[in-house]
Amino acid sequence: MNVVDSSGWLEFFASGQNVNFFRDPIRNLSKLIVPAISLYEVYKRLLQQTDKKSALKALSIMKMGKVIELNASLAIEAAEISIDLKIPMADSIILATARQYNATLWTQDSDFQGIEGVQYISKG
Repeated sequence: MNVVDSSGWLEFFASGQNVNFFRDPIRNLSKLIVPAISLYEVYKRLLQQTDKKSALKALSIMKMGKVIELNASLAIEAAEISIDLKIPMADSIILATARQYNATLWTQDSDFQGIEGVQYISKG
């Protein structure tokens, strides 16, 4: 199973320097887990940078994976992760989701560098 964090999705949609790093996990839809908070983060950023039509198109691609809603157990696990690893709320929810589904987290967000279960590539 794979989770691509918001920075990875944005890199993918922008065809950025690291697009190839994220391509396979995103295209393997049967193993793609999408935390609902990633929908929020990506949609918000794309609304700021592009237009509503483009942002909605991106969401439709993301929703081809299995979208995971935030529930009580994920929230509690995310809070513990946030304290233990000193990472922001959204990052801790994304990591908690990956861990709950035994998924690899794919990212270029330096907050995740060196964390077990994370495939990290530095931003170009």
